[in-house]
Amino acid sequence: MDVDRLLPTPEAADLIALTREIADRELSPRVDAHEAAETYPEGLFATLGRAGLLGLPYPEEYGGGGQPYEVYLQVLEELAARWAAVAVATSVHTLACHPLYAFGTDAQKERWLPSMLEGRLVGGYSLSEPQAGSDAAALACKAERQEDGGYRITGTKAWITHGGRAGFYALFARTAPGGHGVSCFLAPGEAEGLSFGAPERKMGLQAVPTTSAYWDGALIEEDRLIGTEGQGLQIAFSALDNGRLGIAACATGLAQAALDAAVDYANQRTTFGRRIVDHQGLGFLLADMAAAVDAARATYLDAARRRDLGRPFSRQASAAKLIATDTAMKVTTDAVQVLGGYGYTRDFPVERYMREAKIMQIFEGTNQIQRLVISRGLARPEK
Repeated sequence: MDVDRLLPTPEAADLIALTREIADRELSPRVDAHEAAETYPEGLFATLGRAGLLGLPYPEEYGGGGQPYEVYLQVLEELAARWAAVAVATSVHTLACHPLYAFGTDAQKERWLPSMLEGRLVGGYSLSEPQAGSDAAALACKAERQEDGGYRITGTKAWITHGGRAGFYALFARTAPGGHGVSCFLAPGEAEGLSFGAPERKMGLQAVPTTSAYWDGALIEEDRLIGTEGQGLQIAFSALDNGRLGIAACATGLAQAALDAAVDYANQRTTFGRRIVDHQGLGFLLADMAAAVDAARATYLDAARRRDLGRPFSRQASAAKLIATDTAMKVTTDAVQVLGGYGYTRDFPVERYMREAKIMQIFEGTNQIQRLVISRGLARPEK
């Protein structure tokens, strides 16, 4: 069932219609086979790039779509309702483009950004490490400046969406001791001395790999430093607010898909001579699911509209990520319950939705971290 959206312009409505057409044609027919076989959808991100869906919130002068975040996130939600792994990878790509766009020089942006926004280079975000997930200041991967130019990168990065497949990585590495010693680099996807581990054996989102990266003294050109040395954590945290909104939209799309599947089933399945949707116990459960999805969507759109207006939105982004991902976990679990025994089988997609929902509560900062961000925002109100 198509979501009845309030969109700011006729152009945005056309973009949503285009997204639905592409998603129904390219994503829906392929998702079950690729997720079951854990195989990568070759060529799919190039298709999304040619359609202009990989650079939506960035300016047209660099090959982007020039769309407000309010619209970009609703496109992302439409993708997630068909294939969560693809939507998450699209969100991560958009996140990985942010450091260059927001902190890069004009020359850097002119050199790399068009290829990134047009999808010729798909990106990964390389912040986490085995011992440093939510604690980004504890990064140990080193970037050592060389006398003859460039940086030698040594260390291990973890939990990289599109790891081994991306054309570039927003890489965060230590250039000096202490919390202000982290720097950001636009690292090439192929570099001598860079290798990747086997894809993680995940509960869900299996069609797009998540890997560790091993940097064994790889040399990165000096002009791939984004911003200044020591500015890395500022860059990372500014990008993460945007990424949390992306995951909130993905979680909402996943929850909407689960709700739609449960409603379809409840309208077809009969017990005691009536459709199960007509039994109050089931009808009220579906009503709660629908209200929760609506609330999640409204929450992420509120944060996005604040961002589009140039207002502070960090606390609202964390609230959106927290509410939308908890909603996805609850709604997908309830969808399995609506389908009963069938919901526990792989003959219906709701069991996959339930598995995919769990990670939404973990990446881009666990929901416990979101509560920490929100509580700190209350202690130090934004002005």
